[in-house]
Amino acid sequence: MARRLYWLSDDEWSRIEPLLPKGRRGARRVDDQRVISGIVHMLRSGARWRDCPTEYGPYTTVYNRFNRWSRQGVWLGLFEALTGHSGVWGTVAIDATHVKAHRSAAGAKGGPFAQAVGASRGGRTTKLHALTDLAGRPRVLLLSPGNVNDVSMAAALIAAAGPFDRLLADRGYDANAVRALIDARGAQAVIPSTTSRRAPIPHDRAAYRARNLVERLWCRLKDFRRVATRYDKLARNFLSGAIIAATVTYWCN
Repeated sequence: MARRLYWLSDDEWSRIEPLLPKGRRGARRVDDQRVISGIVHMLRSGARWRDCPTEYGPYTTVYNRFNRWSRQGVWLGLFEALTGHSGVWGTVAIDATHVKAHRSAAGAKGGPFAQAVGASRGGRTTKLHALTDLAGRPRVLLLSPGNVNDVSMAAALIAAAGPFDRLLADRGYDANAVRALIDARGAQAVIPSTTSRRAPIPHDRAAYRARNLVERLWCRLKDFRRVATRYDKLARNFLSGAIIAATVTYWCN
């Protein structure tokens, strides 16, 4: 049976190619479209880099490009250029999801917590945090150890966002500090109150139904097996993989 390989379409490539680094010193880069297609294929398949199909070229070339551009911030720059950070985003939603860390993700310099791996009863995990627009497209992606509380990353998500009118979140984000940050942005908080509040704060129930869009985001990103399970030792490489998956899935079509 023939292998099913992933290839960036001409339309997808037309959006990515102008944003790639150019004019850098050194040997001429091999075919960018082929190598990036190989990177996306490996993110989808979850295979070891050394098992990269030969149609994409040497696996060392594919991995080295992924790793080097992760270190240089190229993937993040590509994501931010495509998502855009100007203009009002309207309604946004925030949420987080746990990702199981494979044993191969252990051992990086700085220790597990510095590499966004936390230990809990469920084992070693990483947590992805996202802020999406009303179409469910990711605008901000951040990473933390899996044992970090969701609400503790809310400030970073809000700070990284462009202007918005309304923020949707589940009751795990019901904290006075979070509500104050949203209010300081001149936006409306649509967050159900926790049962511990003596006086529940009303929220727009009709608007809150749109929060399921961020749940769908996790389903689509975890179709990429290297996002659903963390194999990378370095936090920046795992986050880069999630950013590439989000870019191809939501921002190149």
